[in-house]
Amino acid sequence: MTEVIAAFIPCVGFLGIMVLFVLLSAVRIVQEYERGVIFRLGRFVGAKGPGLFFIVPFIDQMRKVDLRTVTMDVPSQEAISRDNVTLKVNAVVYFRVFDPGKSVIQVEDYRRATSQIAQTTLRNVIGQCELDDLLAHREKVNEQLQQIIDEQTEPWGIKVSLVEVKDLELPQTMQRAMARQAEAEREKRAKIIHASGEFEAAKQLGEAAKIIGREPATLQLRYLQTLTEIATEKNSTIIFPLPIDIFSTFLGHAKANPSDDSEQAFPPHPQNPKISYEKS
Repeated sequence: MTEVIAAFIPCVGFLGIMVLFVLLSAVRIVQEYERGVIFRLGRFVGAKGPGLFFIVPFIDQMRKVDLRTVTMDVPSQEAISRDNVTLKVNAVVYFRVFDPGKSVIQVEDYRRATSQIAQTTLRNVIGQCELDDLLAHREKVNEQLQQIIDEQTEPWGIKVSLVEVKDLELPQTMQRAMARQAEAEREKRAKIIHASGEFEAAKQLGEAAKIIGREPATLQLRYLQTLTEIATEKNSTIIFPLPIDIFSTFLGHAKANPSDDSEQAFPPHPQNPKISYEKS
């Protein structure tokens, strides 16, 4: 009897180890950002998680799928724009898995498939846009890329949230042409501003001429102001033209008060009015 028990003990131990192994193989743990896609005898039965759950050993198979947002760089693509400019463009795509079952069943490798779709779509969209639109309205290009890629990856359970064009590499000849264009545009604005200033100055000078025409005394004041400005300079000799109009005021005053020349030349004595001067 003891011999039978002694022979049975190793078998019990072996069975216990086998049961423990089966139980451990039935336990699955997935993280909060993961889901476990379960296949039972090759048939999809659903996605489980997060946390601890059990599967049927040797019958169920599980594949983990990461639900976090993936940042994927799109390699530089050479394309020809609508206005026949050769460009090299690269981009970055942000996407995530929203249906773990489809991401495993509908496509073999959803990361590689999304990368290929992004590259072909980037070339197609660049070919439909002009260079000025790519430089000035990049947001519209990004929205168009995101919409097209998202529509193509949605059957795979992939949601593309954002696409950003990072760099536009232009040929050297095009860069020089754009630099010349920018310089010409700046010169154009400078000339327009200068012409506008000249126009405003001419208007002000016209108004000043009208005022001087109505009031001749203002011209005399202007001459006096010019004399003051010249006097501040360190000049040894100043030649200043004096117009005859300045004396018109004095001449007009003399004509308005005619009198005897002798009286004007020899006025009465200030202390004795009876004393008068005689011409020599």
